[in-house]
Amino acid sequence: MAEQRDFDNFDEFAKDYRHTHDQSVKMSGASSDYFSEYKIVELLRHENAQAEMTILDFGCGDGNSSVYIRKYFPHASIHGIDVSGKSIEEANAKAIKNASFQAFDGKQIPFQDDLFDVVFTSMVFHHIDHQLHEGILKEIHRILKPGGRFYNFEHNPNNPLTRKVVRECPFDEDAVLLKPSYHKHLINNSALRLEKVKYTLFFPRHKLFKPFLTLENLLSWCPVGAQYYMKAIK
Repeated sequence: MAEQRDFDNFDEFAKDYRHTHDQSVKMSGASSDYFSEYKIVELLRHENAQAEMTILDFGCGDGNSSVYIRKYFPHASIHGIDVSGKSIEEANAKAIKNASFQAFDGKQIPFQDDLFDVVFTSMVFHHIDHQLHEGILKEIHRILKPGGRFYNFEHNPNNPLTRKVVRECPFDEDAVLLKPSYHKHLINNSALRLEKVKYTLFFPRHKLFKPFLTLENLLSWCPVGAQYYMKAIK
């Protein structure tokens, strides 16, 4: 009998993750760093950049998102957790100011109740067995302060190019993408309150499409963007 897959461990990809991801997203016209940064820019639409917040980067990997959290939220205290110990080593090697990273077991978040203002996660839930999602949301609810916000970015399986990129990406081999309808149901059946669903990345990032990128915010309701995110509140 095959061993049950609870979550994907990225130890084998930790050292070369950015290079591998760059190759996987090459057709988009953007780099791995671009996709890390744009999500934090999206947070700026909802959060005060000058606030002294405590932020958890859940499934932080090599800490690339936290680089941009630090850039755009200079007064935030950042913590990152991931099941990949090798990725945590890469994150700590970045020496991000006022940021700490640690490995965890993938199920129980190693922080006290009511600690975080924001929990941010990017392209993580599709690497976790769906049967564990409910329990993880309970943990996220537990560690958020009252009124704390949860942002979950995911690939959109409604987009055919997204499916192609995921299918051909080495570290997405076992990924099971979250349909937006499933994602909504998951949050609506948790103790969190779903506030917003936004679809993103409608056009390639090649220079030819640059004039169209300003239109993407107007299309954020349309469920065919390459990615999407949900904002929920405790």
